[in-house]
Amino acid sequence: MLNAKPTVKSTLKALLYLAPLLIITLIFTVWPLIHALLMSSYVHYNYFTNHVGALGWDNFIYLWRDPLFHLALRNTLCLVLVAMPLTVALALLIALGLNRIPWLARFFQTIYFLPFVTATIATGLVWNWIFRLDGGLLNVSLHHLGIPAVDWLNDPHYALLALIVVCVWQGLGFNVVLFLAGLNRLDDQYLHAAQLDGANAWQRFTNVTWPLLLPMTVLIIINTTVTTIKVFDQAFALFHGSAGPGNSALTLLFS
Repeated sequence: MLNAKPTVKSTLKALLYLAPLLIITLIFTVWPLIHALLMSSYVHYNYFTNHVGALGWDNFIYLWRDPLFHLALRNTLCLVLVAMPLTVALALLIALGLNRIPWLARFFQTIYFLPFVTATIATGLVWNWIFRLDGGLLNVSLHHLGIPAVDWLNDPHYALLALIVVCVWQGLGFNVVLFLAGLNRLDDQYLHAAQLDGANAWQRFTNVTWPLLLPMTVLIIINTTVTTIKVFDQAFALFHGSAGPGNSALTLLFS
C-alpha cells in the first residue's frame, strides 16, 4: 500500500535495502568531508607521527589575511558569475535549436559533447594556440576584421577572459545533452494546447517549455557552478603551469 503507515519492520527493511549505498556514501563522501574539516583546524601537526598538537582558527585567519586568497576568491566569483550564466544560456539555445532538427541532433550532440570528454591538457594546448599573439587563430580572425591583435595570454586584462571562454566552451556540450534530454521528456500536448490557444513561440517557451524544464535547469546550474568553482586544470594547461600573468587568472583551487 502506497499510503500505509510506516512500521518498525518496514523501516528496518527499507534501511536494509539502503544500507550498501549508505555505507559507501558515509565512508567515501561524508567521512572525508568531516576529516578535511577537522584537518583544517590543525595548528600544530606532526605528519610523521600523526600527532595533533593544537586546534584553532589560525589557518583560517592566515588565509583571510592573505591577499592572494582575496584575488583567487574574486577571480573565482567572476568565473562563476560570468561563465555559468553564459554556459547555461548558450546550452539552452543550442538545445532548442537541435530539438527542431531531430535528424541532425545526434550528429551535433556528438560534436558538442567532444570537448567534455577531451583531455583538459590537450584542450588547453589547443586554446593556447588559438589565443597566441602571433599567428593565433583568434588574432588572425580579428586582423581580417580590422581589429588589432590582443595578447590574450600575457596581458593581465585579458587572461581571465580567455579562461572564461575556455570554461564556457568545455562545459557547453554536457549541458546541451542534458537540456536535450529534458526537452525530449516534455509532453507535446502542452505545446499543442498552447498553440491552439493562440500562443506564439516566445509565449510557448516562457509559459510551457521553461517551467517544465526548470528542474533540469536547476540541476545544470548547480552542476555548472560547482564545476566552475573547481577550475584548475584549464588554467594550468592554458598558461603552461602558471596562474596567468601576475596571477590574473588565479583561482581558489590554483592558490
